[in-house]
This record gives sequence, structure tokens and C-alpha cells, in this order.
Amino acid sequence: MNEPASEDRGSQAALQNLNSVLTADEKLEAWAIQRRVFALSHRRVALGATSGRFLAVVRPMFGGFDLTDVRWQDLKEVHLHVGIVGASLQLTAFTGTDLASASGPTRVLIYEGLRKDQAQALYRICQAHDQAWREKRRVRDLEELRARSGGIQLGASPAPAAAGDGDAAGRLRNAKSMLESGLITDSEYEALKAKIISNV
Repeated sequence: MNEPASEDRGSQAALQNLNSVLTADEKLEAWAIQRRVFALSHRRVALGATSGRFLAVVRPMFGGFDLTDVRWQDLKEVHLHVGIVGASLQLTAFTGTDLASASGPTRVLIYEGLRKDQAQALYRICQAHDQAWREKRRVRDLEELRARSGGIQLGASPAPAAAGDGDAAGRLRNAKSMLESGLITDSEYEALKAKIISNV
């Protein structure tokens, strides 16, 4: 079904707002706009997926707009629901300021009444970035665990070596926690466990 001309003008205005907040090296890869029937008390929400982040532009009735953005490294998960007259997109994002770990506080963003094909294009991009950054976080957490597991220092006195027995137990607990969280595989866990035990 074709949208009326007023819808097209609204779409162009929303797209201009999205383009106006892009950084120098940023590229808009896909975008979606809320259907008019879902925006009776406000102008329609426009969403964009760029090379570096997810953008949401909310325009009040009387000019201007508010911008919400989520860096891809902060994206925890994304969900798409496609209904009869529109689609909704739900993003869960970590709120940390650095490369977010697999745990920590999150925020949930929900955008309803999107055009189906546009929402699906956004979802595909969000999902691709989610999977890529999930693997990067897993690798980083694994490297941190390996660093904490470390080897025995040469020339250490017997007293620190005895204290290391308690450290080994803590490192084993950390490794088990990483396994249960899905951050490392069974074989990686077994390798870490063997290394920790051999250093006691």
C-alpha cells in the first residue's frame, strides 16, 4: 500500500534529521520510520543503523528533535516482532561507558509501529553487530580470565606459594563461572583448569 504524499514529506524530514547527526566517517546503512497511525500525539519516530551505532530521533509536535543512540559495542540483544499493520523493534543495551562486559546494568528501548520491510532491514544490521560484539566480549573476558589465572612466579618464597593455593581456588571458581555463562567452551575450561592445577 502506497503512503500518501504527506507521509513521504514526513519521511524525508525524518531522514534529514538522521543524516544531520552523522559523524564525518559515519554512514547510514538502513533506516525505518514509524507509521502515522502509531504517532497520533507526536511526530513519527525515525530510526537508523549506521556503521558505528543505532540512532533514534524522536520529534515533538513543535519543532526540534531528541536523539537517542546506542553504540554497537553496547548492544546486548535485539528482538523483532512483525504484526499485521506494523513491526516493533526492541533493543537491550549495556549502560557502561567502556567496552561492556557480558554482565552489568542495561536499558531497554522499544519502538513500535514501524514499517515492516524497514524494521526487518534494521534488525538484520543490529543482529550482525550484536553477534560480532558478543564474540569480541567473549574473547576479551577469556583473555582477562587467563591473565588472572597467570603462572607461578619464579623465586617466590614458600609463604606466597601457600597463599597461591587460595588464589588457585578463586581462579577455578572464575573459570567455572565463565563456563556456566557461556563465555568459554568446555575444552577451554578444561585447559584453564589443568593450567591452574599444574601451577599449584
